[in-house]
Amino acid sequence: MKNPANTASFPRVARLPAGRATTSPRAARKGLRNRQKIRTIAVALRQNHQQSPAEILPTHTAPLFDAAVTRAVEVLRAGGVVALPTETVYGLAANALNAAAVQRIFEIKGRPAANPVIVHIAGLEMARRCAAHWPPLADTLASAFWPGPLTLVLPCAAGIPDAVTAGGPTVGIRWPAHPLMQAVIRKCGFPLAAPSANVSNTLSPTNALHVSRSLGDKIPLIVDGGQCQVGIESTVLDLTFHPPRILRPGMIHAESLLAAAPDCGLRATDHEMPDDAGPLRSPGRLPKHYSPRAKLLILSWADDQGLRTLLQKHKLDLQGIHIIAHSAVPAGIEPARVSVIPHDPEAFARAIYAELHRCDDDGARCIVVEAPPDTPPWRAIADRLQRAAA
Repeated sequence: MKNPANTASFPRVARLPAGRATTSPRAARKGLRNRQKIRTIAVALRQNHQQSPAEILPTHTAPLFDAAVTRAVEVLRAGGVVALPTETVYGLAANALNAAAVQRIFEIKGRPAANPVIVHIAGLEMARRCAAHWPPLADTLASAFWPGPLTLVLPCAAGIPDAVTAGGPTVGIRWPAHPLMQAVIRKCGFPLAAPSANVSNTLSPTNALHVSRSLGDKIPLIVDGGQCQVGIESTVLDLTFHPPRILRPGMIHAESLLAAAPDCGLRATDHEMPDDAGPLRSPGRLPKHYSPRAKLLILSWADDQGLRTLLQKHKLDLQGIHIIAHSAVPAGIEPARVSVIPHDPEAFARAIYAELHRCDDDGARCIVVEAPPDTPPWRAIADRLQRAAA
């Protein structure tokens, strides 16, 4: 049965009486108007159901960089949403002070309203305006790690919309290191809410092509700033507690934070992040997140035979299996496809999302990732893989 709300009433074109070969000028003009009206309605209906593919702007020369910044700022000042590069992952950005613009991010991503988004700033003055209280520890950590992949959770300033904070009393603030993102924020003059530029719970994008495949028909503009150089999301540190709490591990790990602020009370040996009481204070806290389309397993093996035994235990056919290794590299696991990421946490973080995207693109039925070491530099990678496999 047709839904009346989705149907249009088209004008009826007059039929010529039988046997008449010509029409009067008046009837011809009326028929032309009717046909033009039908075409106008049809175009409107198509535009209502289909959006043009996103404009993708390169930035590899100074003039292209400047043009991309100008175009992005134009869209953002008008209340629109654009995809922008950061050093961690690509972000889906909107004016963080415009509740309607932030809500558009949630609609595009299909993001749960209870999942807060991080506010991206350029400069300490802008950061302080986003927080109701700015403690000395925030200055210490900002001096050590900003611009960079560290998000500080602080009491929220009055001007930050509830959509940004998931209705909670705190806000996550980060000064990204990517020059394009910095230039856009400075030219806008306002902070940007910018979660990852992908459909909610799917793989985060680390290049413009990933964004285009996920959201290219839902947003007007993607700025191509190249491959992300960190590759996974920022460390999130909650400064509203004493001692501070790491809510989401990142490539700035607890030992590095302690080196910069040895008296902050942070315990580097804590492996488990505390449960949230009340509204979520950080993104990346949902059990399932960062997930490829294919099933993902995290396994440890010493040699080819050990890997074969594990695959048989999980009842996996080698056809359609993609294996991502970093130290125990399989040599004879045909017809499974094997890829190798260097046994270095920074290189692994930079490459893992792109490799998972590639597995999906190649039609993998199951992705087997060699388990990372249980050491602080690998903790953020382990967190992302565990959530991807949930």
